[in-house]
Amino acid sequence: MENGLLNRVEGNTDVHRWSEQTQLEKGDIITMGYVSELPDYTRISVTHNNLQELKEIWDQWGNETKQLFYDNYEDLPYLLDIQFWNPAYTCFTFGEVDLVPTVEEYTALLHYPRFQSDRIYSRAACVPTFWKKLMAITEMSEQWITARIKEKGECKCILWDALKDLILTHPDETKKVDIFALSLYGLMVFPRALGYLDEATTDLFHRLSKRVTSIPAILAETFRSLGACKRAGAGRFIGCAQLLLAWFYSHFRLIDRIVCRVFFENYSPVKDIVASSRKVDVPEENLIALLRNLQLEDVEWRAPWMVPGEILYQCGSFDWVPLLGIWGAIGYAPLLVLRQYGLRQFVPVTQGLAQSEFVYRGADYKKKVSEVSSTWNKTYQLKGVAINPATTPEYVEWRSRRINDNVPMTKMEEVRPMEEYLQVMPSELDIMKQEFKRKNLELEKKIEKLEEEKMYLSLDVDLQKKEVEKGRKEKRKVEED
Repeated sequence: MENGLLNRVEGNTDVHRWSEQTQLEKGDIITMGYVSELPDYTRISVTHNNLQELKEIWDQWGNETKQLFYDNYEDLPYLLDIQFWNPAYTCFTFGEVDLVPTVEEYTALLHYPRFQSDRIYSRAACVPTFWKKLMAITEMSEQWITARIKEKGECKCILWDALKDLILTHPDETKKVDIFALSLYGLMVFPRALGYLDEATTDLFHRLSKRVTSIPAILAETFRSLGACKRAGAGRFIGCAQLLLAWFYSHFRLIDRIVCRVFFENYSPVKDIVASSRKVDVPEENLIALLRNLQLEDVEWRAPWMVPGEILYQCGSFDWVPLLGIWGAIGYAPLLVLRQYGLRQFVPVTQGLAQSEFVYRGADYKKKVSEVSSTWNKTYQLKGVAINPATTPEYVEWRSRRINDNVPMTKMEEVRPMEEYLQVMPSELDIMKQEFKRKNLELEKKIEKLEEEKMYLSLDVDLQKKEVEKGRKEKRKVEED
């Protein structure tokens, strides 16, 4: 990043006034008369790499090695345990609810240090060759590395098995941790080619040693992949599904109520989510109906681990935040989801978002990357006081007439409480309790039946006694006669 960084912090009232006025002047992303070309239904595959081998390696490490990883790469290892995308607005739209992962949320989720806008990843104009970056990371020879580089489609990759062997045998403990972290990024965060690590991943990872933050790049590729799947009507999600799922759990009341110790130095939101998330078994048709008819009261607007703070909402001349990924770029509007920060939702500026995406190909992409990167030298942040999430009357009116790009809307006749959609899978303890109750009930029924039979037997005995006594009386009478 260039020198001359300017970071302005604005008050809520000023940003509110600017946003509504700008949106009024520039208009919305989609206008009346627009005909969508997007398919009605999108099936996204979340097929990902088998992370069991990574988890086994992690479990074998001692506390000192694990601490070395935490010191350098934060809380990524905890993620080893864990169709409503609106491409025009770069957000999820569930009925009347808009939600999107934000820079601040992913920074908090992964327990990264405070986000610094001058530390974002930007693809360099002259990228070092793939084998040179791998040499710097692994300290292996050029011959060893070049023999293991493969071509996968349009990109170069290295096989995970080759890196796995290095993790198990490398004599340098620090390098062992570095290679493990690189594997996490390549197999879980940016899983482009299954079983391989993509060249672009090593470029980002190579820059992490310079304290570059990976959060905007993770979000960019998440949004771009979701948009690509939506436009095609199908596809494989090339993003960190585990992190997105952890974020989802935090906003849809699928986490048991816990005290989030967010002010503790070693607190990890992801670790808490993995430990406390309820397992749910929801049939596909129920899940689609649930999300389509999601009600405001079903949403946990501000995640329990989210600490109020300043919100990045604009960079340079853009009215929103442009994000640079490792394969392309895209923009998103944090002002669209102010309720996720505990703030009052007003009309956001959205013009230009639909045209914000581009890929790192062609003659002019490097110029675009440079332009976007330079806008991060001048950022605008919103500072507001967290309140109960609410909306302005202007936002309610704008949201009611907003045109969405072929996103399923609420069907009021299908609206039901969330609990009716979810079939919660019980824990082992719950299963044992239910089995005990079932067997106990069966025993009670058997005892009741035995008591009933005993009663009938008693009645039969009494009746037989009476019959015998009657017979004796009749016999004595006959004898007397």
